[in-house]
Amino acid sequence: MPLNSKAQEGFRFLNKTKNKVRVDFKLINNLMVIPLKINNKELAFILDTGSNKTILFNISDNDTIGLKNIEKVTLQGLGKGNSVEALLSQKNTISLQNIQSENETIYVILRDYFDLSGKMGVTIHGIIGNNLLDDFAVKINYISKKIDFYQSKKNKFKKCKKCSILPIRVIRGKPFIQVKVKLDTVDKVFTDVNLLIDSGGSDALWLFENSKENIKTPINYFNDILGEGLSGTIYGNRSRIPALQLDAFEIPKPTVSFLDSLTTVNAKIFKERNGSLGSEILKRFTVWIDYPNKVLMLKKNSNFSRDFNYNMSGLELVYNGKQLVKEEEIKTVKDAYNQGLEANNTVNFVTSFSYKFKPSFKIKSVAKNSPAEEAGLQKDDIILHINGIQTHELNLGSILEKLQEKDGKKIKITIKRNGKILKFEFYLKQKV
Repeated sequence: MPLNSKAQEGFRFLNKTKNKVRVDFKLINNLMVIPLKINNKELAFILDTGSNKTILFNISDNDTIGLKNIEKVTLQGLGKGNSVEALLSQKNTISLQNIQSENETIYVILRDYFDLSGKMGVTIHGIIGNNLLDDFAVKINYISKKIDFYQSKKNKFKKCKKCSILPIRVIRGKPFIQVKVKLDTVDKVFTDVNLLIDSGGSDALWLFENSKENIKTPINYFNDILGEGLSGTIYGNRSRIPALQLDAFEIPKPTVSFLDSLTTVNAKIFKERNGSLGSEILKRFTVWIDYPNKVLMLKKNSNFSRDFNYNMSGLELVYNGKQLVKEEEIKTVKDAYNQGLEANNTVNFVTSFSYKFKPSFKIKSVAKNSPAEEAGLQKDDIILHINGIQTHELNLGSILEKLQEKDGKKIKITIKRNGKILKFEFYLKQKV
């Protein structure tokens, strides 16, 4: 069976009298996480417009899914490594509230190459893309964190005064859009580029270096790890360009990651592709994407004017499981009438302790010549406090936000290393 084959019947509304299904999602690291059921087992999946396969990559002995009709295949993705072995399972039932398909193909990767659960701080079981999306018109509200699915292929989005409508091309299940980018700070020339609409990419823009079209990394950049693909680590040059133009919307100074030709050779199912439009851009709009009618509509939201920042510490942090935390509980003694004691009376406190499991985070890697490396932080250090806040009271997203707030911000970190408690401090440093 070909890798890109699609179930004949596809997803449909179980209740045919309804024209809309609304689904809540969690927005973590700019990615949409939705609750799916596979063969009646509830799991957490990333909704990824950049994927033309349903991929399951994080299953344990506790996840009894009952996959059907399994055979071995190989998959190739971004990165410079080799293809990976996977299992192909057919005729599975996938449901999302009132939406369901009983004939879905799933690719099972036995090793979690992405480590998305560690990087996002919650368990992520897989990725779903066009199989769920291409029979519907979909509205994504990044502010309210809700997705509306519309079942009618004949319904077109109602035009709004402050919206821009752009045509898309759907090639092998993936949506592409042509936009304009200003690559040079000297002149005012905009270059047309064809980008994959990639809600599964947390960055703003990826551009593929191409000498023919004069797409190349600006002078001011730094090399960074952009993520993990099926075929290995994805490296690129992080930089910033003067502007991105999406029809009537001009977005100034977005961050851009430039990927070399070796890394991107497996990404070009569409030979004219120049890169990806990621969720750091998409989340600045209410997004309507209509696969059947091949249309994208955008309306800017309250995120639109936010600055484009990135992690300026040099730290890559991941979830490190649960830790047992001792918490003190203090209760004030009340009088017989359940009134708080007066200030001039003797006040007694009853102190007790409770133990709760709370999240732990550690350093996966430290970039060379970064502020964190110069301060002395190391791989596998356990983060206990950041700027006076205990990290078990935070989630991974809020910790990362502190590491990209602004150039020159002082960061104080307390860590545990080999049983010792150590304190460090450094200043965030903007490179581009």
